[in-house]
Amino acid sequence: MNLKRMLLLVLFVFSLMLVKRYFRNCHVEELQLSDWFQPRKRPDVITKTDWLAPVLWEGTFDRRVLEKHYRRCNITVGLAVFATGRFAEENLRPFLHSANKYFMTGYRVIFYVMVDSFFKLPQIEPSHLRTFKVFKVSTGSGRPDGSLEPMKSLGEHIVSHIQGEVDFLFSMAANQVFQSEFGVETLGPMVAQLHAWWYFRNTKNLPYERRPASAACIPFGQGDFYYDSLMVGGTPQNILDFIENYLNGVIHDNKNGLHSTYEKHLNKYFYLNKPSMLLSPEYSWDLAFSPPPEIQYVKVAHASHRKL
Repeated sequence: MNLKRMLLLVLFVFSLMLVKRYFRNCHVEELQLSDWFQPRKRPDVITKTDWLAPVLWEGTFDRRVLEKHYRRCNITVGLAVFATGRFAEENLRPFLHSANKYFMTGYRVIFYVMVDSFFKLPQIEPSHLRTFKVFKVSTGSGRPDGSLEPMKSLGEHIVSHIQGEVDFLFSMAANQVFQSEFGVETLGPMVAQLHAWWYFRNTKNLPYERRPASAACIPFGQGDFYYDSLMVGGTPQNILDFIENYLNGVIHDNKNGLHSTYEKHLNKYFYLNKPSMLLSPEYSWDLAFSPPPEIQYVKVAHASHRKL
């Protein structure tokens, strides 16, 4: 078989995958926000944004309604985890063990493990619903937060195969541990994580990029929330759009001799492209701080990894 015929066959198979995924899901009636979201049950916190996106807190969602809907949709969820640097293996083991226990239990999940050096994966209890794929990524970009090459690699994998394998995709850092159920209430077209520390700060001076020449700049007096870079979720196409926007922002900044962080580019993207859902700090709690009364259940915990 010549190269041209092989390429045509690959494109044909990929097209069939997309068509199958479309017809598999399109017959299910769309779920309305009012069917499962109950914001009045948490009057002590912000439960809706100015653009009417839900902010998920424990007690605001009916998981039974969501489970019934997504069972009929027959979904597959992807979780891309980045484990790079000297503590990669040390972080990855508790992450994968806890994710296997609490992340989208009862649903098909594909774990995309992105590492900068290959090592043996921890022993995970086998399940026909869990698939693990390991990919090696480069981290030689020289950027202080080491995010450029991993995100570029994830974008390439989304284009080449992930968009045909999963309905929703989460991207997370490995220095986190799931503490309780992280379920289908978190699924949406574009999902942002509220920053645990900055959410409770009584300040309008959030740490956005302020230099006007940077692509990540949000001027003083503007902005909505401050989002955490440890997690982002949504459909594969929306994640890809964000990655492309981030990479273009880095190129723009490099031309101007600037180096803004991945998190600041993320915040600029969500300022211009409002997320369809926000996860409360319960879904990414910093263990350096004692949980206030608003935090009823910590879903995911992490140790402080940066100066604020």
